[in-house]
Amino acid sequence: MPAADPPRSPDELARLAAEVFERRVRPSLRPQDDGKYVAVDVGTGDFEIDADDYAAVIRLRTRRPSSDIWLERAGQLTAYQLRRGR
Repeated sequence: MPAADPPRSPDELARLAAEVFERRVRPSLRPQDDGKYVAVDVGTGDFEIDADDYAAVIRLRTRRPSSDIWLERAGQLTAYQLRRGR
């Protein structure tokens, strides 16, 4: 049985995701996708877009069970923001 590929480092995952996002995702985005979550399979370039982060990841994971998934938010610098409580 072949050995599994070693896991990608966070830096490698981010670099590959940025390449896929620019090449495959960004040209497909529509104005109504702004703020939606984009789950990207960095190995194949497949992606899913949804207003719900979990739904996007689950749909992609269903098609690509062993994928390395990166989550971004269309039109935003980060997928999530942490805020201080009052």
